[in-house]
Amino acid sequence: MGLTEAKLRALIDFESSGELTDLEKLAIRYAVHLTVTPVEVPDELFAELQKHLNPAQVVELTSTIAWENYRARFNHAVGAESEGFSKNHYCPLPAPKTSP
Repeated sequence: MGLTEAKLRALIDFESSGELTDLEKLAIRYAVHLTVTPVEVPDELFAELQKHLNPAQVVELTSTIAWENYRARFNHAVGAESEGFSKNHYCPLPAPKTSP
């Protein structure tokens, strides 16, 4: 489906990655804005997304991001943990934030 290990590794610093297309970076930027609380998507970002995706694609992308956010929050709330399906596979995680 086009998702390579190099692209997975690029997610950590997606803005400066040469592995990702401009559209992929735009979609990730959109996902980041939809994931923070409170949700705040700048009008400019949404307008740029609409230049590249038709309305149905925007709805599909938005619903996919929202669903994954729902699942992550639900699983965290009920203490659901990994079932081991990705055991011994690469999973990029951002560096933990440090407190001042």
